[in-house]
Amino acid sequence: CSNCGRAGQVPFAPRTDRPVYCSECFEARRTSPSPIATN
Repeated sequence: CSNCGRAGQVPFAPRTDRPVYCSECFEARRTSPSPIATN
């Protein structure tokens, strides 16, 4: 997991330019509000 460092397996070949998250971190990121970009 790119967030917590836990080892895991994913059902796809991960891309090197994108982070991979475990189920718990993925769900936490999915349900948390995204930051608002300001200029």
